[in-house]
Amino acid sequence: MSNFEKKFGKYAIKNISLMLIMCYAVGYLIQMVNPAFLLYLTLNPYQILHGQIWRIFTWVIVPPDSSNWFFIFISLYFYYSIGTSLERTWGTYRYNVYLLSGMLFTVIGSFLLMGYCWMFQDGLISAMGVKGYFAALSRYFSTYYVNMSIFLAFAATFPEVPVLLMFMFPIKVKVLGIIYGAILVMEFVQGHVYSRFAMAASLLNFLVFWLTSRNRVHMTPKQMRRRQEFKRDVRRNTGITKHKCAICGRTEQDGDDLEFRFCSKCEGNYEYCQEHLYTHQHVKDNG
Repeated sequence: MSNFEKKFGKYAIKNISLMLIMCYAVGYLIQMVNPAFLLYLTLNPYQILHGQIWRIFTWVIVPPDSSNWFFIFISLYFYYSIGTSLERTWGTYRYNVYLLSGMLFTVIGSFLLMGYCWMFQDGLISAMGVKGYFAALSRYFSTYYVNMSIFLAFAATFPEVPVLLMFMFPIKVKVLGIIYGAILVMEFVQGHVYSRFAMAASLLNFLVFWLTSRNRVHMTPKQMRRRQEFKRDVRRNTGITKHKCAICGRTEQDGDDLEFRFCSKCEGNYEYCQEHLYTHQHVKDNG
């Protein structure tokens, strides 16, 4: 993934948690003004195949819950805070990959469920009508499990962080993670095939994260930062770098935003960072 990060890291969306919360805010506004319009935004694979391509993206606007405005504001702030904490700890690129992969898996899961229903639920589809059946089916694919994947990742990364249960009782987030994990397992076992598809697809990104990062998820942010600094120092001391500025000596290990270029006017293989590329004195071979 490091090679991909070097190539595509500059396209990562900064503060993507805020953008997700803003999408929810738009969804709540639509729900207040014209709730029926939300039906045109849900993740409906049947309608997507019939030209409504925007549903691949707009299902993120559909808010996860609208029962109590007080708890809506609290939950939105909570998910924003834990999302930004993950982004600061993992880095913008890795958090983008985690969140967007969860959304991608959800879209793929909806199409897989549609294929399953065409093969095994043909009688029910005929009874309800194709459009009505898949419109009802689209309600299972929501941002609820996307939010849950963010919380589970936070609980796995910061297991010892305390949170206030009911605003009064401090409890470690790993305990809540275990409780929610048990609830999800129970819902998966007791649920029907529709909810199982939605749950498995939306939480697949957490499963991938856990399997690939289980040796690091229990580290605190300070420990992770010290580990990264140690690896950077080791690479610098052993000389395992691809780029090095001939003026200041900085390498790609000194910052993800550093760029290096060779100077065409210098005689020899002299490479410079972006700060010294146009300000250095050109090297001429007097021999």
